[in-house]
Amino acid sequence: MIENSDAQSGSFIGPAYRDDEILSFMQREGAVFHKLADGAEGARHVASILAEEKIVGMFSGRMEFGPRSLGARSILGDPRAADTQSRMNLKIKFRESFRPFAPIVLKERAADYFDINADSPYMLLVAPVKEERRLIPNDAADPENMLEIVNAVRSDVPAITHVDYSARIQTVTQDVNPRMFSVLKAFDELTGCPVLVNTSFNVRGEPIVCTSEDAYRCFMRTEIDALVLGDYILYREEQAAEIDESWKKEYELD
Repeated sequence: MIENSDAQSGSFIGPAYRDDEILSFMQREGAVFHKLADGAEGARHVASILAEEKIVGMFSGRMEFGPRSLGARSILGDPRAADTQSRMNLKIKFRESFRPFAPIVLKERAADYFDINADSPYMLLVAPVKEERRLIPNDAADPENMLEIVNAVRSDVPAITHVDYSARIQTVTQDVNPRMFSVLKAFDELTGCPVLVNTSFNVRGEPIVCTSEDAYRCFMRTEIDALVLGDYILYREEQAAEIDESWKKEYELD
């Protein structure tokens, strides 16, 4: 048995919902859904979607307590794609395209990507991206265009690399979050990259989703490609309803 030295155990102390509750909700909504395979096979399926540069909403187990989404109520993306940051900001979070995202990484591989020698399970520590992973951005066509400068590719994981080459890191272990660990492990096996983008499962102006109803509503309001609801998965392209953006009128940009 792996010894866990973190008495807080990932802060997964919020509400959880049984699969039969989730199933009943989806049936009432008329959602199109599929059962995910158990264990490693299901994790590989989710990882394969992410490896196609698609965005996945993750709703799994008990909700996190605290200011960060830590893999139970998260939106995940491929950090290697240069447009992941802007797509997640503009089409999902509905906020400015330059807003940064944080990496979630296998604890044992964190030092391969970041100058860090400590655990960061709560996404609270900031560390530089390693020198060997950095890229020199192309000169901006317009030196006064700050958006072009901020969005320039600066590493081989550009979606989580800030303008100063820093990143706010979350490390993941199997004992604390076995499902997220399995997805990261499978993504690493598929792509050679043990890192994903992890941002809170919500849109601008709203709190992080708590219930399966919250997660489904956020999914249907955005361009999230797939939604993991417990042991089920839903694909945006299979849902009958169109994306509902009317809610955006309620909120101003931050």
